[in-house]
Amino acid sequence: MDTSSRLTKTKEQWAKARRGGEEREVFYEGDARLPPGQHLVETWPVLDLGQKPDIPLSEWKLTIGGFVANPITWTWEEFLAQPQFNDVSDFHCVTSWSRFDNEWDGVSFKHILSVVKPLSSAKFVLFKSFDDYSTNLPLEACDDRDVLLTYKWNGKPLAKEHGGPVRVIVPKRYAWKGAKWVKKITFLDKDEKGFWEVRGYSNSAFPWENDRYG
Repeated sequence: MDTSSRLTKTKEQWAKARRGGEEREVFYEGDARLPPGQHLVETWPVLDLGQKPDIPLSEWKLTIGGFVANPITWTWEEFLAQPQFNDVSDFHCVTSWSRFDNEWDGVSFKHILSVVKPLSSAKFVLFKSFDDYSTNLPLEACDDRDVLLTYKWNGKPLAKEHGGPVRVIVPKRYAWKGAKWVKKITFLDKDEKGFWEVRGYSNSAFPWENDRYG
């Protein structure tokens, strides 16, 4: 991972100054779906850390472990063999744009919980990606009906630049909490901050609270 990339440095500066969205507030009057500090877009902008890993489906694997009763590793075929979940949700980026009505297909996190069976000591979840990115969430945030691992967007395979083959979608948090190119999910008894969280971004990331920076 190129942590010295221009985007990374710029966003770290925003976090130090608690900027990056608040100074560009754009509101759509009467649209209660748009969080504070956000503006609506119809495109899907691409943001990453300078890497877009190319992962052949024959080599893709998802490992899930930590404080669980049933750790697993799924191949691509095993991932697709899980019960399929479809959902429509909005997508809010910390850089101040939002996109409405995204249709996702994939595997719900609730199904994952039913398979791996977290222990009572599991309180947090850490996601790691093929580009070495990481992000963290409380287990209770993941145990929500609209959280999923998606491999399709609006009926088409998820493009590499948007995190394909598989990325995490957590609609009630800013989008950096939904790791692209996810490869490992670890259930933890203690919180472990991820890539942006240790660089000044909020640990909770609630869009409706304008909760961008720690």
